[in-house]
Amino acid sequence: SYALALREADAARLNLRSLSDLARLPAPQAAALRLGLSHEFLVRADGWPALAGAYNLKLRPGAGLDHGLALKALADGQLDVVDVYTTDAPIQRLGLRVLEDDRAFFPRYDAVLLARADLPAAALQALAALQGRLSEARMVALNAQAEIDRQPFAEVARGFLRAEGAEGAEPATPAPRPSFHARLFAPDLLPLLGQHLLLVAGSVLLALALGVPLAIWASGSPRLSQWLRSSVGLLQTVPSLALLALLIALLGRIGFWPALLALTAYALLPIVANTLAGLAGVPKGLIDAGRSLGLREAQVLRHIRLPLALPVLLAGINTAAVTNVGTATVAAFVGAGGLGERIVSGLAVNDPAQMLAGALPAALLAMGVQWGLGWVAGRTQR
Repeated sequence: SYALALREADAARLNLRSLSDLARLPAPQAAALRLGLSHEFLVRADGWPALAGAYNLKLRPGAGLDHGLALKALADGQLDVVDVYTTDAPIQRLGLRVLEDDRAFFPRYDAVLLARADLPAAALQALAALQGRLSEARMVALNAQAEIDRQPFAEVARGFLRAEGAEGAEPATPAPRPSFHARLFAPDLLPLLGQHLLLVAGSVLLALALGVPLAIWASGSPRLSQWLRSSVGLLQTVPSLALLALLIALLGRIGFWPALLALTAYALLPIVANTLAGLAGVPKGLIDAGRSLGLREAQVLRHIRLPLALPVLLAGINTAAVTNVGTATVAAFVGAGGLGERIVSGLAVNDPAQMLAGALPAALLAMGVQWGLGWVAGRTQR
């Protein structure tokens, strides 16, 4: 269930055991409590607004926080009250007091399994065997093994199954916590790197295929050039998660394709802007000289304008590619894979090392892409 929690020492000092006790706090004491709530809890119908109304709570919620970061901030003394799930691992390990919902505001939450209709009967029977075996306290302990002790999820689950499978069976021996080096170079590194490169390369190539012809078409008219530059610039103002959500709604699917199209949209501005700038910088005398030699417009474009604009265009490609290396990490939120998988999973369990194991390769990849494209640009200018 949902609940509000605070450090045991603060709860004892303020004599808080229930949400009604929290509501009865004098206004100065209530105003002094620093409240940190998750984004979801702030907007749910069974979240903060309705809870505050039901209990007449005088606390100010403030800005939304990631759930894991809020719990860490509570432990570090930066916050005083946070929303929790009653199976959160830090409740037990950090000695938090969960305030009783004495007015039964929160509805009953039951965890259920949803399975495809074509799932094999043996799989359904295996899952059904777990029914009723996971109490709230047991779930807290298992979560703590994974989130705080950093044991692999599979090892924690395997230990639970061994303990439940036979009379007197012993849980699996906890695996030693892997070093950062082992986590950085874990077997998933190459597949995630490949997915990341595919997203970046695919989006830049699509942006080139779309942006360069549009820029060539608009380059003959200052009004068209300004309109095109403004249009692709407008796409940059849309937050990445919002654009992903919109594309998922339009395409009716999650995963690779919405992420690829979103990254293509973000790559358009530097490619279009630099193509327009490169074409505008070609001396008019060279164009006139080509025409006087009998070159058709397509030949002038191919042999004079594009070659001279190429260095500026390559700078735009460099900017688009490096930017998309970073932006592609957000694609993990919609199941598109990439190095963002490590960052998102680390955020979910408040594991800085896991986040760094994804952020460091992404940063090195961005540096490598910038160096590689810079080398290509240097070769073309010789």
